Amino acid sequence: MELLINSIEETQKLATTIAQFSKPQTVILLKGDLGVGKTTFSQYFGQALGVASVISSPTFNIIKSYEARIPFHHMDCYRLEGAEDDLGFDDYFYGEGVTLVEWPQMIADFLPDDYLQIEIERIDDTRRLFKLSSHGNRSTNLKEQIEYETTTYRYE
Repeated sequence: MELLINSIEETQKLATTIAQFSKPQTVILLKGDLGVGKTTFSQYFGQALGVASVISSPTFNIIKSYEARIPFHHMDCYRLEGAEDDLGFDDYFYGEGVTLVEWPQMIADFLPDDYLQIEIERIDDTRRLFKLSSHGNRSTNLKEQIEYETTTYRYE
């Protein structure tokens, strides 16, 4: 599934839609170049879940957890290139929260089998192409809900 997003407001709308249908043990992988908008998407996603505090990139902490309607775990694995140790990822992936992972390729060996992958490509200063793919039953159901919801509004 591909969506052309033309503005920051549309990014917020998509993040809100995905958060609306996320349940405990939802794992979302965010891929894309530096500066493409992964952290911005994560901030909108967390806000839609009900996170009241400021959501910042966990680049140096690697994992930040927030209280919300569902616990929200935000991972930034950029600095884990060649990670050989499991840092307790399963506690997040299979716990009671929603986990969003930036730079998931850095922890490929530790990722669960079921996840929604969102790849973000920069088109120009304001436009992005979001490519969503699902892996596993839970994520396929989530993607189907997102597809249904996004057909009721257009990103163009």
